[in-house]
Amino acid sequence: MVNRLPSVDVVLVGFGWTGAIMAQELTEDGLEVLALERGSWRDTGTDFAPSFIQDELRYRYHGHLFEETAQETLTFRNTPEQTALPMRRLGSFLPGTGVGGSIIHWNGQAWRFLPYDFQIRSQTVARYGNAAVSQDMMLQDWGITYDELEPYYMSWEELCGIAGQAGNVKGQKQAGGNPFEGPRSKPYPTPPMKQTYGPTLFGQAAASLGLHPFPCPSGNMSQAYTNPLGVTLAPCTYCGFCEKFGCGNYSKASAQTTILPVLMRKKNFTVRTESEVTRVNVDASGKHATGVTYVDAQGNEFEQPADLVIVCAYATHNVHLLMSSGIGKIYDPGTGQGTLGKNYCYQLTPSVDLFFDDKLLNPFVGAGALGVIVDDWNGDNFDHTGLGFIHGGYIAGYMTTGRPIETELLPEGTPKWGAKWKKAFVENYLKSMSVSLMGAVMPDKSNHLDLDPSYRDVYGRPLMRMTYDFKQNELKMQDFAMGKMVEIAHAMKPREIKKSARGPHYDIEPYQSTHNTGGAIMGASPADSVINRYLQHWDVPNLFVVGASAFPHNSGYNPTGTVSALALWAADAIRRQYLKHPGPLVHT
Repeated sequence: MVNRLPSVDVVLVGFGWTGAIMAQELTEDGLEVLALERGSWRDTGTDFAPSFIQDELRYRYHGHLFEETAQETLTFRNTPEQTALPMRRLGSFLPGTGVGGSIIHWNGQAWRFLPYDFQIRSQTVARYGNAAVSQDMMLQDWGITYDELEPYYMSWEELCGIAGQAGNVKGQKQAGGNPFEGPRSKPYPTPPMKQTYGPTLFGQAAASLGLHPFPCPSGNMSQAYTNPLGVTLAPCTYCGFCEKFGCGNYSKASAQTTILPVLMRKKNFTVRTESEVTRVNVDASGKHATGVTYVDAQGNEFEQPADLVIVCAYATHNVHLLMSSGIGKIYDPGTGQGTLGKNYCYQLTPSVDLFFDDKLLNPFVGAGALGVIVDDWNGDNFDHTGLGFIHGGYIAGYMTTGRPIETELLPEGTPKWGAKWKKAFVENYLKSMSVSLMGAVMPDKSNHLDLDPSYRDVYGRPLMRMTYDFKQNELKMQDFAMGKMVEIAHAMKPREIKKSARGPHYDIEPYQSTHNTGGAIMGASPADSVINRYLQHWDVPNLFVVGASAFPHNSGYNPTGTVSALALWAADAIRRQYLKHPGPLVHT
């Protein structure tokens, strides 16, 4: 029997980064907000203490902070002609679970997308003509501009104490920053991190080639910082345990270190952990959400009524929940009908490993966003005429970690085990690094998410099925970028280099990035998007869907900054517009 609970003003599905942002903003207006989180409570002092958090086996390889595939997984295939099979363990991407979600184990690379990204189709066609967008490339503008989103980027950076060197403040170029970035209203809240030897070498080599190196914007603190909520973060100690780990030093921006100390004191906010939402409920018209159904750790089922439902889980989970709830028409690549599940994108992340004889790089001194970047071949920062692809990616010389188990940069021809492997490891550990690409991916008609006809989850719902492969646009972009990476690598004067490209087909097993996007995308029309510019569902006005699932394509940057800015943008629209006049915020 389903237990019906008293109604609340707002119910949040998921209590990760976007959930914390939405809760903090909406409780400011006195709304009664309830967050339902499938995982457990996580707190910095008790769950990420430095005395045990630096445990590679537990966190990197046993995935203590990640979702369990026995509870949540998907099926995968490269093409619609193949039969999808379920993922029995995580590989290519690592969604989090528990309070704080994936932001707990992010690296801290804190980017804004380019102005080009938000108007990508119109600007691409204006510069290169319609032929630049292939028939299968489902490229579209976002329904919002960079200038509209900029104040929310700034608010997020101030919330997190993002460290960096501005390159463009109010249209004025700034020395040492990214000359290609969109105009900023203010500089970064804190100065950039101090670079170690490896990123410094990369920056010097890039500058010698006429490029424009600058420090990576960082959610790892370069100095002590107190945010606008009055929460203080500590300076980073460069321990190198960022990605896949929580930060026990309070030095990495997360829900726990920026919002929760204030939010959890509010009497009009509640979080229920170990409560997995299985369905968004709608009335008989299908046009009004009445609340959600969830299951607790004992298997009890509850109906939680709410005036406003905000789905703010991981990107793929947002899409799966909408599909399981029967909200929206699932995209069919054969007919082109439907919008839910289309424009699923990922990223392309090739690298070049460098090995030196005479340079000690000391990789154990690292941080998640410690590095120097060149953005010369990202977005539309360069002329793509005749190249056969659009967009690009940033090229980085990072020094994120030297964790002893995971760090295994070895020259070509090194045996997989034995005395020669050990010798190569010892000789190269202190003298190696990588140059890497964060490559954009454009939407393709065959890359999509839908429901699997054969496999079901523990609640009897069809698993989500992912159909995804790299396309010619991305492979040509990778070839182009690899040439640039090799050029920079040679300018660093290593003993030797080793190229590691992706493809030609996407492989879901090796880790690449936790940057899944699309499937419930935003746009200017219900004909080609699931949600409007305010992340409000076109068909169900009291339902908002927040997260990277909203991205119509994936840019050549880490998505966290844009996910966060969009959450703040949506929360502001709810507070300023929706609460005064509940209903559609965009009329077509």
